[in-house]
Amino acid sequence: MTTTNNGQAAARDEAGPIGESRLGEAQVRRAFTATKALVVTYGVLSAAVLGTVALVAAFGHATCTFEWIRSSIILASAVLIYWLAAAAARGSRSAYERVRAISIIVPVAIVVVDLIPGVAPLWFTLEQTACALALGAAAGVLRGRRVRAAFAGRG
Repeated sequence: MTTTNNGQAAARDEAGPIGESRLGEAQVRRAFTATKALVVTYGVLSAAVLGTVALVAAFGHATCTFEWIRSSIILASAVLIYWLAAAAARGSRSAYERVRAISIIVPVAIVVVDLIPGVAPLWFTLEQTACALALGAAAGVLRGRRVRAAFAGRG
């Protein structure tokens, strides 16, 4: 972000100024609203996974370090991904590219790791898969024609 002479923040990214006309389109705004909602869903589901791990442990059942670390990292990633989605909605091409890539890579990584036999109990795998589906849905929204067009030709 840069500041203009009158003190207002002008949206600027290292790739250049944002395409205000395209980012202002109703379909693009709705796409970013949906993306942020899906990332919030990812975060809420991630918090539920961590909470479930805590409850399982609190009631004396076995949990492993993997479950604690993995669910904590996934929850922390939700905060970062939301921040990137919000920055992309404001016109940051680099944030858009990052959130677009992360929204594909992270769900695949979640599912692939959870499919390794014996890594996690079924309930953990199912809850993590729900997280992956929410974030994967955001990837679909971010790859929409209008959203891609809003960032086309920049950088």
